[in-house]
Amino acid sequence: MDAVNRLRSAAVLVALAGSLLAPVPAVAATGLGFDLDAATIPDLQQRMAGGSLTSVRLTAAYLHRIEDLDGKVHSVVAVDPGALRAAAASDARRRTGRPLSRLDGIPVLLKDNIDTRTQPATAGSRALPRSRPAADAALVDRLQRGGAVILGKTNLSEWANFRSTHSTSGWSAVGGQTNNPYVLDRNPCGSSSGSGAAVAATLAQVAIGTETDGSIVCPAGANDVVGAKPTLGLVSRTGVVPISAEQDTAGPMARHVVDAAITLSVLQGRDPADPATAAIPAGQPRDYAALLRPGALRGARIGVWRLAGLDADVDRVVGDAVRTLTARGATVVDVDLPNQDRIGAAETPALLTEFKHDLDAYLAHRPGHPATLEELIAFDRSDPVELSKFGQELFEQAAAAPPPSDPGYRQQRETATSLARRSIDETLSRLHLDAIMAPTNSPAWKTDYATGDAFVLGSSTPAAVAGYPNVSVPAGFAGPLPIGVSFFAGRWADARVLALAAAFERAAPARRAPAFLPTIGS
Repeated sequence: MDAVNRLRSAAVLVALAGSLLAPVPAVAATGLGFDLDAATIPDLQQRMAGGSLTSVRLTAAYLHRIEDLDGKVHSVVAVDPGALRAAAASDARRRTGRPLSRLDGIPVLLKDNIDTRTQPATAGSRALPRSRPAADAALVDRLQRGGAVILGKTNLSEWANFRSTHSTSGWSAVGGQTNNPYVLDRNPCGSSSGSGAAVAATLAQVAIGTETDGSIVCPAGANDVVGAKPTLGLVSRTGVVPISAEQDTAGPMARHVVDAAITLSVLQGRDPADPATAAIPAGQPRDYAALLRPGALRGARIGVWRLAGLDADVDRVVGDAVRTLTARGATVVDVDLPNQDRIGAAETPALLTEFKHDLDAYLAHRPGHPATLEELIAFDRSDPVELSKFGQELFEQAAAAPPPSDPGYRQQRETATSLARRSIDETLSRLHLDAIMAPTNSPAWKTDYATGDAFVLGSSTPAAVAGYPNVSVPAGFAGPLPIGVSFFAGRWADARVLALAAAFERAAPARRAPAFLPTIGS
């Protein structure tokens, strides 16, 4: 859907909201009478329980903000036509004292690689909008059973940034370029770029992103929000456009750790169609928000992987974060995770094989469009938009990659996963650590299609390749550009890293609302 149609759809829903209740002023946060950017899900639930807020009014407020502000950010590719109906149903449940969960009535955006029956799931490609999925993704079903209001779809780096070796994060042929709401000519990072930017711009309370390596935590850091990449298998991937079943997971993005924790509690659960979820331990917490303790840092041992010397602003923010940890009673130990070069060298060729296999399996359930990776490559070559910014080198490499039965591939995957797990597990064990903290991102770079992404540093790979939980939380700024820090630990340690991230957020609240600056120069 182009920008004009997207905003026209939002305007129609806002007009419908006016027929359901008193008109909502154009400035949504002011019209609600409180600071929507600062409000948490518990705050909103308390207001709704007390009768001063309804889900319909909250949903209409977010639709107003999409209409008013997303022309600057380009983060939302479509609004869901059933959003206000779902909000009205939530209000009806609340009136009878039967809310479904703490997410009931809360507006949620979905990354546009997540299947919904009411809207296409395009992965950003013009090859897919002609068909709608036959069923909702398993995670969408869980959100709806929890009463969440599906607000719409967010833009992403096309094919989750796995099409070109010179891609630009936040661009797709369907949604165009998503901008960083802090400085609009800066990049929002990818591939859950639209989800991160939309939450930062207060266009939804929560958004769902997906990550193979960095695609939740990097846009969280670059857009000054919280991003929680869960343990692989905690959230079903059924109905999500894949890169690799060995690393893919969906997870929440929010302005507050408590909101991410509440959302993850609803998202998690076993799914017979996703065998990875069968490994969820019987004792895995069902309510992560209940385990967030202000004093979680006291007595904790935190390893700090500084990645020092690459960016002076990052070094400063990490230094400030270390001082916060020690001031709150944590013991800090500097660490250097081993084998990162070997992990990286094995990861990409393994992903190429997995991408072709897993994408072809997904496409088999989406009739009415290219049915194989080879057909997608041919579609892109004939389309006037798809290759207008950068190529499809990764597509072509994946098409030529060996099958999953190939011994060379099996060795690459074993090397990548085992070394990533050892780099974390052995460091935690040897130094008796509860978790590791590292900088999530360097300051956002200028979006430039000629040069592509200009990454300076990132810390996502060990947890991503290992399949371990990783939570990014706002930590500071380089001028107007956000910098986050990440907390990660071993398998199924989601509650622990969320608790540490929440305690850090409480001790050093760094998030501030974006100013939508057009530029800051070089």
